[in-house]
Amino acid sequence: MNILVSDLDNTLIYSYKKEIGTEKIVVEYYQGKELSFMTRTSHQLLNEVKEQVLVVPVSTRSVAQYERITFNEAWTPSVALVSNGGTLLRDGKEDQAWKEETMRLIAPSVNELEKAEGLLRNDENRTLEVRLVDDVFLFTKSSNPEKTVDMLEHNLDLRLVDCYSNHSKVYVLPKALTKGEAVKRLKNCYNVGQVIAAGDSIFDVSMMKQADRSFCPKELEEEFSDYKGTLRLILENEILSDIMLNEVVKL
Repeated sequence: MNILVSDLDNTLIYSYKKEIGTEKIVVEYYQGKELSFMTRTSHQLLNEVKEQVLVVPVSTRSVAQYERITFNEAWTPSVALVSNGGTLLRDGKEDQAWKEETMRLIAPSVNELEKAEGLLRNDENRTLEVRLVDDVFLFTKSSNPEKTVDMLEHNLDLRLVDCYSNHSKVYVLPKALTKGEAVKRLKNCYNVGQVIAAGDSIFDVSMMKQADRSFCPKELEEEFSDYKGTLRLILENEILSDIMLNEVVKL
């Protein structure tokens, strides 16, 4: 069985803030507002791809945020990895054995997460409450994310946690909580053949390095100097999902 492990935001689906043309399909509503879209091309291609490979969304979204997405009224992915791979959903239900294993893996980092939470609560640049996402990592926002991350990195044990910023968003994650580790674990659950991966950010690199074929923006090219698979780089004016799904359907 071949699988497609794909990030969601800015890879398979796009915020209303992202220009993807007028031919698009709403896939997420929040508080009555149209929040995320797929291009009509990608939406049609996904209907074909899901008949050929196991499509597995892999997202840093929480379970609640993921559940807002509706790809197709008649189809929901049977397998999804959310909370950066910490939670496995099978037919929409949390796999408890997977979560127990996640909690075992991140146990060495729990004290550092608690320390990070205190640091963030006292950070004068913080603009959002500090959230413990699905019990596995911390998230907040900052008016000066680079400064916030620098503060965290100077005060935390970076052998146990990673600190990232993405625009105004700030994350503190256990070292063991990566999308790459989640894909490794997934391979142990299924008889996997070829792995295809797609992503748009540093969060996705470890996942793509577990794949035989990967799709990502050209700006991430330097992260793949040791990659042994086939890499397709997406240019700034191209839609990642359109190109990726079009190539996958031809495999």
